Amino acid sequence: MIQVGICDYNTTASKFLELSCCADELGFHSVWMGEHLMLPMAYESQHPFSGSVQHHTGPLVDPTTHLLDPWAMFGGVATRTSHVVLGTSIYLLPLRHPVLTARAAATLSELSGGRLQLGIGAGWLREEFDVLGIPFEQRFSRTEETLSVLRSAWAGGTFTHQGEHFHIESVQVCDVPVAVPLVLGGNSAPALRRAARLGDGWISSGTPTFDEALLLRDQLVSLRDATGIKGDFPMYFRIERPDLAVVEAYEREGFTNLFFWADQIPRQPGEDLLAALAKVARDLGIQPRRPS
Repeated sequence: MIQVGICDYNTTASKFLELSCCADELGFHSVWMGEHLMLPMAYESQHPFSGSVQHHTGPLVDPTTHLLDPWAMFGGVATRTSHVVLGTSIYLLPLRHPVLTARAAATLSELSGGRLQLGIGAGWLREEFDVLGIPFEQRFSRTEETLSVLRSAWAGGTFTHQGEHFHIESVQVCDVPVAVPLVLGGNSAPALRRAARLGDGWISSGTPTFDEALLLRDQLVSLRDATGIKGDFPMYFRIERPDLAVVEAYEREGFTNLFFWADQIPRQPGEDLLAALAKVARDLGIQPRRPS
């Protein structure tokens, strides 16, 4: 059974909350939110859209971009929804200390009844790292080390960690184990290898074409098999539009997790979001969780 979610970025808190509540009511699987911490007013970094199409035109972060904090936003969403999965797409992992991330994620997981999927990435905006005093060149090694710390912290009880970037002596974040799936993003060859080796799943960057999605899926399956790690490894692919023919094409090839941009929801002037999204759900064969 294929599952369909919705992602959004550059939106207000009230609009994202409304989208999440509508998605929950109408039976969508997940809502995903992108993030940046800030807008460096003068930056030259370019997003590495490897194997994908850029959905947004122009800079990904500019003075008109509305940025939200994922923990605050999803905390509100968790209290207003019951079923929809809450996903970060993506959370900039190396820009935070792992203990702070572990505590925040454990709290949101508890508040949401275990619905958090922590989609993470290493980041690409050098100037964002510069503002926080974190060496951009360390983003990949900090990401991998942070993943190790998170799993230790969520195992429950006391843990220690001595690594290249973090030295943590005998602390406890959770008194009992907490299950937070770590979904790694990125379409480049190193990112795919990292996801297969260290992730509980993978999420696409940008919007791969259908042929690119097939290639990425096959690469990940091969890489994951090579690790010898058993168990589910969900792969989330952003699709070009919420169209039944598109979804069925992916379903025929065995894909199980898709999502699309919120601004692709067809909407008539004056039409409210619930009504517009309900049409999409009906077209895709998604059953509401309760009468709308």
